[in-house]
Amino acid sequence: MSAPVAMISGGNRGIGAAIAQALHAHGYRVALGLRRPDSLPPELAALDPLVVPYDAADTGAARAFVTAVEDRFGRIDALINNAGTGGPLELMPETPHPDDEMEEVLDHLLNINVKAPFRLTRAALPALCRSGRGRVIVLASLSGKRVLGLNAGYQMTKHAAVALSHAARRAGWDKGVRACAICPGFTATDMTLRHDLPREEITQPEDLGRLVAEIVTLPNSASVSELAVNWRYEPGL
Repeated sequence: MSAPVAMISGGNRGIGAAIAQALHAHGYRVALGLRRPDSLPPELAALDPLVVPYDAADTGAARAFVTAVEDRFGRIDALINNAGTGGPLELMPETPHPDDEMEEVLDHLLNINVKAPFRLTRAALPALCRSGRGRVIVLASLSGKRVLGLNAGYQMTKHAAVALSHAARRAGWDKGVRACAICPGFTATDMTLRHDLPREEITQPEDLGRLVAEIVTLPNSASVSELAVNWRYEPGL
């Protein structure tokens, strides 16, 4: 029997790269959807991945990514919705974006964090169902579980990402699909460089790679629907 296949969006650095390495170590062949396919670092090139051009903002990219993976491997066993974007968008006008900028910022957040993983999950779901033990991972955030700061735009999209994971879990359950929303707090990636944080203490990409690999390789009888991951104590999380 051929090795299982995992497709990962935005997998050339940070959390996506750590997940690719962890899944490869568990025997998965990996397919990486990258906005810049020429940006693959040597440590990922060593995994001999399938690299597919994938721009989350492109409405046709999801179907093309799935088709490329099926054409190469003939199967899809795991989908990791990792590509995402941040950026502040508060409810209070003028902070930090005035009304004339709000729509553009909000549309970008929704398109990358909600619509893109929806399109990718929808395109991959038939193949995941055929696997009999298909897995969907949605990289959400603790901002999808509670509202702590004032970044309402980002928080809204991550709440929607959690909902997408539950929808995928429900849609494919009878065919062996299991889905999990991974909800980390601050993680040592480029996205958090603007924050004054103890970089060695906050969650590391490798931590999340290990957790995702463990969840993906669990049997169908042990489904984890959500996983909150934090580096500091917060009541209820």
